[in-house]
Amino acid sequence: MLQTHDIEVRVRYAETDRMGLLHHANYVVYFEQARTELLRACGFTYREMEDSGHFLVVIDLQVKYKRPAQYDDVVTIRTTVDKVTHAKIVHKYEVFRDGLLLAEGQSTLACVDKAGRPQALPPVLKRDNFA
Repeated sequence: MLQTHDIEVRVRYAETDRMGLLHHANYVVYFEQARTELLRACGFTYREMEDSGHFLVVIDLQVKYKRPAQYDDVVTIRTTVDKVTHAKIVHKYEVFRDGLLLAEGQSTLACVDKAGRPQALPPVLKRDNFA
């Protein structure tokens, strides 16, 4: 399984503020899209995981903004699996435009069942799969 995966996103007009800059909240949306595509690149989807009774909930999220992205920029979001425990997975994110670091972040997701009770990560997300 992949440990790092890159996607490209073009900043859409609706995602910007009055100054034409990518609104800060949309970085979080991009992070979610990037980690979803990391899982898909590994041959598994969030839908399949949820259908198997495993749900990932964000329990911690951090973003550091370095430089702004603007309308119509193509940005690369690099997602890295940083840490995997019995029931949690930590992702790190870097957002680049033409190799220039614009933002970085980190999220911690915990695995729960349909009732919201903690449970072990599904086998596909175990640390050994991220070699």
